[in-house]
Order: sequence, then structure tokens, then C-alpha cells
Amino acid sequence: MTGAIILAAGSSSRLGKPKQTLVFNGQTLLQKAIHNALSSACDAVVVVLGANAEVIQPTIIDRPVPVVFNTEWQEGMASSIRHGITELKKNMPGITSAILMLCDQPFADAAILNQLIQKRSATKKTIVASAYNGTSGAPALFDQSHFNELMQLTGNEGAKKLLIKYADNMATIPFLLGAIDIDTEGDYERLENEF
Repeated sequence: MTGAIILAAGSSSRLGKPKQTLVFNGQTLLQKAIHNALSSACDAVVVVLGANAEVIQPTIIDRPVPVVFNTEWQEGMASSIRHGITELKKNMPGITSAILMLCDQPFADAAILNQLIQKRSATKKTIVASAYNGTSGAPALFDQSHFNELMQLTGNEGAKKLLIKYADNMATIPFLLGAIDIDTEGDYERLENEF
């Protein structure tokens, strides 16, 4: 059983407003991420909110997903990963893997998430990451054997250090549009103008 954790607790400091509520193709970025996860083969979806939760949550109130509030969001992404893993384990006692996804990658659709799951099944690797721009990153699937280490992440480190540490036991899927994420107003303008 695979669960998806949508990391959406950041303050969007470089953008100056909550990126989770930016609209692209008729949906906010967070609504789109939830739709993509729910449309995939994932057995459960969890959303982690933090900064600006009071503004963001009303935009997803009609979505059938549990929302976890990360009161430690200022610590960085690691705290959201910990909250997400904890919630998935609580909701899905039989969980065997988790996909970490970001709310600001609008092209991380159900097909990409399904490819991660399929690649895991085909290769038996304990990590399957997305490959773009000469690197590996989110969305990425982690076998339950990595949950303890994910729970021990601290500060602003995401799961990247596990991708490096376990490179020999990692598979990747090509995801060229994974390089498109929204951190600045310029990123958002490019997204709107080019897609």
C-alpha cells in the first residue's frame, strides 16, 4: 500500500504570498496536487499545511483528504515530512511505501505518481525518484524501510540526503517537467505564459 504526502506547509517567502493558492488551469496549485494524488494508484493521501493554513485550508475544504497542521513549519521541510509519515502510518497501518510530493510542481500528475509505483514494483528498489535537470528529486517514493530515517530528518533538509545515501538502491523515472516549480513571481508568470 502506497500513500502520498503533499508537502504544503512552507511560507512561500520568495514569492511573498502563499503559492498553494496560486491558480493554474482553473485550480490552485494545491488543489491540483490533491487531484493528481487522488487520481493516482495511491491508497491514501495526506496534506501537510503550516504557514498561512487559515488562508489555504478553506480552498481545499471540499477535498476528501486528511489535513495535518504542522505547527513546527518554521523548522523547515523535515518537520512536514515527519508529520506526514506519522499521519500516514496512523491512517494506514498496512502502509508499505510513501510518495513525497510538493504542491508547487504542477506537472506531477497521476501518470508520474503511477510510474513511481510501477518502477518500485518492477525494480524492487527501496527508493524511486524523479529525474530532471541532471538531478533526482520529488516526487519520490520511499519504502517503509526508510520511514525511521525520514522521521529523523531535521531543519530544512528534505529527503535529498537519503537519495544520495542510498543511490545504489534507487531507481529513477524521467520527469522533464519536474524542473518546473514555483518559487518566485517570475516562475509563476512563466508557467502561465508557457503552459
